[in-house]
Amino acid sequence: MSETKPFSISRRLVMAGYQKVKSNRGGAGVDEVSMGEFDKGYRNHLYKLWNRMSSGSYIPPAVKLIEIPKKGGGLRPLGIPTIADRIAQSVVRGLLEPTLEPLFVKDSYGYRPGKSAKQAVERVRQLCWQQSWVIDLDIKGFFDNIPHDLLMKAVRRHCQTKWILLYIERWLTAPLQLSDGTQIARTKGVPQGSVIGPLLANLYLHYTMDKWLNIEHPQCTLVRYADDAIIMCKSQKESQTVMKSLEKRLTDCGLEMHASKTKLVFCKDSNRKSYKDYPTISFDFLGFTFRPRQAQNGRKDGSFTNFLPAVSTKAMKAMNEKMKKWGALGKTTNTLQEIAVEINPIIRGWINYYGTFYKTKMKEFMHLLNVKLEAWARRKYKRLRTGGMKTVRWLHQISVRRPKMFAHWELLNSKPTVGKSERYNGRLLRTVLTESQAAMPGFTY
Repeated sequence: MSETKPFSISRRLVMAGYQKVKSNRGGAGVDEVSMGEFDKGYRNHLYKLWNRMSSGSYIPPAVKLIEIPKKGGGLRPLGIPTIADRIAQSVVRGLLEPTLEPLFVKDSYGYRPGKSAKQAVERVRQLCWQQSWVIDLDIKGFFDNIPHDLLMKAVRRHCQTKWILLYIERWLTAPLQLSDGTQIARTKGVPQGSVIGPLLANLYLHYTMDKWLNIEHPQCTLVRYADDAIIMCKSQKESQTVMKSLEKRLTDCGLEMHASKTKLVFCKDSNRKSYKDYPTISFDFLGFTFRPRQAQNGRKDGSFTNFLPAVSTKAMKAMNEKMKKWGALGKTTNTLQEIAVEINPIIRGWINYYGTFYKTKMKEFMHLLNVKLEAWARRKYKRLRTGGMKTVRWLHQISVRRPKMFAHWELLNSKPTVGKSERYNGRLLRTVLTESQAAMPGFTY
C-alpha cells in the first residue's frame, strides 16, 4: 500500500468487497459491464478502484434506474450501481456496519445480519396476542425522500473517517440514469438496490422512529423491516395518540405518513369482545395477512377464533403471475421431470416462507400449480384431452409413485386439512379450487 495516498484503504478490503458482490450476483450498471466481463479482468479493475478510492479521486458513476412491479400493483424504482461501485460500497458497508449494528433495537429486522422477515412476522404474531391495537404504518416514498443533511448528521455521529464520509456523500448525490440516457440529479433519498442504502436507511429510521418511540411512547412496541413498520398498542386511545404524535415526528424529519394507507387495526379474537363491531380487523405485513382465523384449541370442544397471519392475497397473486411466465410449463417438448428441476427451487422458497404460518392457506393455493400441470399434460398428451378427470387421475398416480418429484407435493400430501376419511381425488381437488377461487377473484387457472 503506497504511503503517498491520502487515504489508507486496505487492498484486502477491496478484494473482500469484490467477493461479496460476486456471490450476490446482480446485473450490470450504466457501463453495461456484467459480472462475467468484470471477472475476466478483475485484478486490473480492482487495482483501479483501490487506487482511485485511496487517492480521493473516485467519483461514483450514475445509477441505472429500472422499475419492477410491486405486489400490490404499480412500479417500484430500483437503482442499479455498476459492479465496481457496488464493490466500493461493500468496502464502506463492511467497515461501518460493525459500528452501527449495536445501536439498532432488537425489533428492527430489515437487512441486518442474523435477522429475517420470518422473524419479524413471528414477533408481530406474538405481540398480537398481547396487545389489541395495531398501527399499520405506511411512509410515503420513504427511500426517495430521506433528507441528505439529516442522514449525514446521523452518520457523522458515529463515523469520523474522512474518506468514508466523502464517499457516502458522493453516493447520495450520484445521479439516476434513465433507459434513454437522461440523467436526473438527486438532492434527497437513497436508491433502492444500492449496497450501502439499506444500512443508511436503517440508521435514519433508528433515530426518526425506533429510538424516538422508545423515549416518547415506551409502552408501545414497534416491529420494523426497513420501512415496513407495525406499532402495537394496548388501547384505541393510546394508538390514536401515537399516530398523531408520529405523524408530526415524520414531518419534522422530512418524511410523510401515507394518510390513506396508514390505518388503526383491532386484533379481534374470541377473547376480545369490547370492539366486536370495529370495522378494521386485518392488516398486511411482509406478504402475510393478519386477521381473525379459526384455530384448534387441542380439546374436544372444538375451535376458537385467533388473530393469525397467513399468506396474503397480494402474495398469492404475485406467485400466480410468476407461474404464468414459467417457460417450462409452456413447452410440450419438456418432460415432467425437466419441469420439476426448473421450478422446484422457486416452489421451495415460497413454501419455506409463506408456509411458515397457517399452512392450510398455502396448501390451498398450491393446488393451483397442479391445475397448471394438468393443463400442460393435456397439451402434451392427446389421450388426456378427453374427460376432465382423466388428467387429474394421471397426475395423482404420478404423485403417489414419486411424491418428491415436485416440492409442493410433499406439502399437499402432508397431514390433511379436511376430514380424515376424505382422500385426495378429483372431487376434493375441485372443491378446494372452488373455495380458493371464491377467496381470490381474478385468478387465472
